[in-house]
Amino acid sequence: MEIIAQNNGRYLPHTLTTRLHVVKLYKSGEKVSYILRKYHISKASLYRWVNKFDGTERSLTNKSHRPLTKNSRAHTDEEINNIKEVRERFPQYCIEEIWYILKNKYNYTRTIHSLRRMIKIIYSDKKSESLNTSKRKIQKYNTPEKIGEKWQIDVKYVPQTCILNDFDYDKKFYQYTCIDEATRQRYLYWYEEHTPANTVDFIKRAIKFFNYIPKEIQTDNGTEFTFNRSYIGKVHPMDKLCHQLNIIHHKIRPRTPQHNGKVERSHRNDNERFYTYLSFSTLDELRAKGSAYLLRSNNIPMSVLGYLTPNEMRQKIESYT
Repeated sequence: MEIIAQNNGRYLPHTLTTRLHVVKLYKSGEKVSYILRKYHISKASLYRWVNKFDGTERSLTNKSHRPLTKNSRAHTDEEINNIKEVRERFPQYCIEEIWYILKNKYNYTRTIHSLRRMIKIIYSDKKSESLNTSKRKIQKYNTPEKIGEKWQIDVKYVPQTCILNDFDYDKKFYQYTCIDEATRQRYLYWYEEHTPANTVDFIKRAIKFFNYIPKEIQTDNGTEFTFNRSYIGKVHPMDKLCHQLNIIHHKIRPRTPQHNGKVERSHRNDNERFYTYLSFSTLDELRAKGSAYLLRSNNIPMSVLGYLTPNEMRQKIESYT
């Protein structure tokens, strides 16, 4: 027979089968002390099951512990109906807005925490329990399979903690990053400013590094990549260069860094692998250490590439063409 194991000093609830065996063993005339010792139960539990037993296993099931009378402090039926009405009338509203409407229009006196618990109970069987956020739907992204089809370029701020005390406190440095989407191969270079002129210089250096001109470059909407409305009618230096080299400049939707996800993810890796351990005193020293890190990063296997390195992935793609 099954013996219930202990859990943190307490026994787990006995199954119906165990209870049935206990009652049958008692009715067969076995000693009570033996039954209690064998099944690790109390005398009160034994006699409670015996008194409940009517010959069927169902009679030994636990009854509901729900109180027969409603708690005086619980939400009233009127309050619950008001919550449902407001929630269904304004499904896009967050919990704070719903609580504000109930408070001002329906004389709702309970806290926002009580409202949150009540809504969770009411809509517990529905998928959309969260009122504050909605999950972003991840759409399929077609990553290029050929080299040079598309680059992602972005700028990363170099952490201030990496700079030694030789510089002024307000001194800042910026990492320009270019990644080829097909191979995940990257090119990095560092500047003291992120300006349109430095963007043009970086693209020229990237073309020299990769040894080809890409068909498309994807960036965010920073002023180093594109002009805002105040510059309407003026062509950005990057757009001039792209026009000269017949490159498509694709700007992602504002405030959606996830659209430049490959380069953004690589920046998180840089924080963990490079900037956590970096210290430098001059821009030349930063560029020298960064160049060594670039060589290292392009030789790190990646799961998305089938655990090939970016350099190996490029060689593999080039061997097919």
